[in-house]
Amino acid sequence: MDSWGTSLPSTFFKEILENGGEVRFFKRLKYVWNFFTRNHRRNHRKLIMIDDKITYLGSANLTDYSLNWRESILRIQTDISSVFKNIFLKHFEIYNKYSFEKRIQIRKVVHGNFEIVQDVPSLTRQRIRKRYIELIKSATNKVVIETPYFLPSFYLRKALMDAAGRGVDVQVIMPKNSDVGLIDVLRNRFLGPLFTHGVNLLFYLPHNLHAKMLLVDDEVFSIGSPNFDYRSFRFQHEIVLIGKEEMITRQVKHHIEETLQNSEPFNFEEWKNRSSIQRFFEWVILPFRHLL
Repeated sequence: MDSWGTSLPSTFFKEILENGGEVRFFKRLKYVWNFFTRNHRRNHRKLIMIDDKITYLGSANLTDYSLNWRESILRIQTDISSVFKNIFLKHFEIYNKYSFEKRIQIRKVVHGNFEIVQDVPSLTRQRIRKRYIELIKSATNKVVIETPYFLPSFYLRKALMDAAGRGVDVQVIMPKNSDVGLIDVLRNRFLGPLFTHGVNLLFYLPHNLHAKMLLVDDEVFSIGSPNFDYRSFRFQHEIVLIGKEEMITRQVKHHIEETLQNSEPFNFEEWKNRSSIQRFFEWVILPFRHLL
């Protein structure tokens, strides 16, 4: 588990350890002169492997406070589970390292109609972000995104607006109120321009929408751990499964339809008339957008 995301003492896992289990904290915080930059690179992946046969991949953390959040989790029971096992073991080995071979850690794995795309902290590689831009650019009919935190980079924003400009139905669904208030404030800065360029923005109402999904042309899906924000693509260890599979696509579409039933559209007039104080805080927070 990530040592920043899981602030628990080793004694919490006493029973597991006494019965032969292994527990490792990924990159414990180090109090050094470059404390923030070194410790900001976290393992954000969410994977469960069972008996080398079953894999759970998606957005959910194993925490009490998020039990009522809307998540996206895919259960996989095919031979691709062995690939996820190998990926997990690589991270299990480097759990306390701050430097490692990036080429190995971000290698794309193609398995039939599926591809597993991995990211590690990098200012330039960002393979998941680049793959998403490729998929959005290839869209001819529809793009749907579900994400809890929406702070897209310039090239992602451009890809979405360009897609809308050529007639693609682009929908971005995010929570009305996420669990990170600063992101909710900052994202407002980007919503108006996206809306005026044809991007449909929707807010999920009941509670926090924590799902992280992309669906292109009702055919190509992506399910995994990254948010559509700077931090996930630039600083975190992330993983997604991208592919074409009718059974999975059907479930993803059903998930999106249920989400939309509990969502409301973005109000552009309300956005234009937001207070000066809110605009000021958007401006103040903007330089820190890569770290939120």
